Amino acid sequence: MQTLAVTEAVTTIVEAEQKFGLSRSELKDFFTEWYDELPEMNSSDRASLEVLWRRYIYHRSGGHLLKSTVMLLLVSPLLTITGLYDPPFLLKAEESVLIKISDSEETLQGRIDVLVLRDRLWIIVLESKKTMLSVWSALPQTLAYLMASPNSDRSTFAMLTNGDDIVFVKLEGKQYGMSQVLSPLVNQGELEVAWRVLRKIAEIEV
Repeated sequence: MQTLAVTEAVTTIVEAEQKFGLSRSELKDFFTEWYDELPEMNSSDRASLEVLWRRYIYHRSGGHLLKSTVMLLLVSPLLTITGLYDPPFLLKAEESVLIKISDSEETLQGRIDVLVLRDRLWIIVLESKKTMLSVWSALPQTLAYLMASPNSDRSTFAMLTNGDDIVFVKLEGKQYGMSQVLSPLVNQGELEVAWRVLRKIAEIEV
């Protein structure tokens, strides 16, 4: 049995699809959670999100941010405002995962930045300085992480972000789909959409 790092063994979407037998769904109704009937935001949450957005823009304007800083300035406050740090949701940080490849002697090992929603939502944070590669560069590894879910009979989700951009991913069975790229760096409205998508995913679990 050979154990490999996820970041080394799964570097392209093709590799992820081949190793796990995945295919991308092109059906419009496959991933409706990111755009259909999203929850409305109350005035208090909107005010908190505006403070968050302005704070992030202030620090981001000074240059590229480290991964830990993106987590501190953007991701953690966003999860707080969304209510994902509160009951009944559970949080695990820097969670180690092992993924067995079917019909293979390979086992993949990796570490997820944040895991919430009782094993149904991964939060993947990239270095802001890697924006030239875009959040899509983390998609292959994200698909691998989603395959580690103990709830393989239910849909699982991921949020990828480098601070400037946010993308949501859904895995159901052997099919996956992606949202459009949301760009908080462009305007506050994009961050509000991300908040609403997270709340929509959270409501699936409640």
